[in-house]
Formats: sequence, structure tokens, C-alpha cells
Amino acid sequence: MQVFRALDQIPPDFGPSAVAIGKFDGVHAGHRAVIETLAAVASARGLVSAVLTFDRNPLSLLRPEICPEPLVSNAQKLDLLKATGIDATVMVEFDHEFADLTPEEFARTILVDALHASIVLVGSDFRFGAKGSGSVDTLRDFGTAYGFEVSVVADVTGGDERRASSTWVRELLSEGAVAEAATLLGHVPSIRSHVVHGAKRGRELGYPTANLAPQIEGFVPRDGVYAAWLRVDGQRYGAAVSIGNNPTFDGVPDKQVEAHVLDQKLDLYDKTVELDFIEYIRPMNKFSGVEALVAQMGVDEERIRGILGYPPSSPRP
Repeated sequence: MQVFRALDQIPPDFGPSAVAIGKFDGVHAGHRAVIETLAAVASARGLVSAVLTFDRNPLSLLRPEICPEPLVSNAQKLDLLKATGIDATVMVEFDHEFADLTPEEFARTILVDALHASIVLVGSDFRFGAKGSGSVDTLRDFGTAYGFEVSVVADVTGGDERRASSTWVRELLSEGAVAEAATLLGHVPSIRSHVVHGAKRGRELGYPTANLAPQIEGFVPRDGVYAAWLRVDGQRYGAAVSIGNNPTFDGVPDKQVEAHVLDQKLDLYDKTVELDFIEYIRPMNKFSGVEALVAQMGVDEERIRGILGYPPSSPRP
């Protein structure tokens, strides 16, 4: 997949293209429906399939007080888009200059002059141009004037007929419902960061953990214990992950993310790892003491082993 981070990076002979426009935060089931339609149209018409997206939520610039936390980083978004098999992604910088483009300037300079769009795919609530003044009907008018077609892709709904959205995914992750979020996303929710040195309490308890630096990419789910996969150096390992401040001990920072890798002794310090969340196990409880905590950790591990398909653990010495 080609990636362009500015319009002047797009070669003059790019296209003709089929273009899908949107934030694509999380690349959830609704986004995937758009991309599947994009790929089918591009293949049928011999066009380049391209996604036009932004380097941040426009609200972070226009209404920062109501801007939600992103589900994925830009790097994660590009990885997810690449996995769909599209030909190109244009991730433009959403700055004041871009926000001030009139709808016609947006259509002419980006869709026509840069991407040579033959067809443009959008959602039914699509808005574009300064202050969101352009609508789907406006885009169709420009399509008639400049020679591109506009297609509106129908919404994807969940089991309760609610429209698939990044907002819904955030709600599920905030509740710890990672399995349900995975269904809505079409892929498992994940985070990534590098491993740093911690207080080594897990090692002392017989459950050594990899501690993630607080600069985490992706949406961190609700505090609690999870069954997860840890990915590093092209390998995948089962893991028990805890999120929170571990109330059994004093002085643990909020939202600390720790992963205990099953059946492995790995040196992960300073390495970038990804955690794929599979199932929520329990909340972060305060235990009466270390023995009670260790006993519960053993119960958690056996349950996580069953979820991930690992054999029961050997008796601890």
C-alpha cells in the first residue's frame, strides 16, 4: 500500500481512482464495508483504490473540548488499512489551512487535481469543507461539474440495529467488553507501547510482568484483568494482562498496563510489544493480602489458559 502524507507527495500520474473518505478511527465494521465496496468498484472499473483520511480527528482542532480519545494511533490505522488490501492511503494533515478549504476547493484540489477520482464513496452523514458546509448533495453537484461519480455506502448495524461507529467501540472498551468490541471492529482491539522497568512486584510473586510505558498507542480498555495475546518480534504469546493501579499495593500509578507471558521467559525491556485483548476476566479488586492476591492470580491464569487454548499450568514450586 502506498502512503501519502501530503498532497504534493501524490505523483502527477496517480489514478484514475476510486476514493473513500473518512476518519476511519479503528477501521471498524462500518469502515470495512466501505472499503470492501471501494475494492470491488475499483477492481471492476480498473481504478486505483484509495482511502482519504486525516492525521487527527477534526474535532481536536475545531472543538477540542468534545473531541473523543482515538481508538488507534496513525501508525495503527495505517497497519489496519494496509491489511484490507487497498492500493493507497492519503493521510492529510488536518490543520487550519485544510479546515478552511471551501467545499469546492476540497473537491477540486484533492479529489480532482490530486487523486483524479472517477468515483467517490462516502457515508450518508458525510460533511466536508469549511465548517462542514458541504453535504452529499453538494459533493454530487461537484461530481457533475468535475466528472466524478458519488456513491453513498449504507450504514452497517449491530445486533440491536445500532449503527456501527467508533463511539460504540469506545463505549464497549470502556466497559471492558473487548470480545464484543472485536465483533464490532472486525478485528481484536489492541494497544502497543515499549516495555519499561517496573517495581518487579510480579516477579516477587512468581508472576513476572512486562510493564508498558505510559505512551500507549490505542484505546486502553477498562481497568481489570484480561486474556490477551502479546506480539513481539513476529511472534505471538499468550498473556494475562492487568490494567489499573493494583489497589492491593500502595503507590501504583493509575492505568498501569502489565502483561504476564505464559510459559516463557523473555527479555522484553525496551522492545515494542502489542497486546491483543481477547476476553475480560475480572475487575481490579483489593485483596486482604499478598497470599489472597497470588491465589486469585493462579485462578486467573488457569481461566486464561483455557480461553487461549493453553494446557493447565504445572504446579508451582
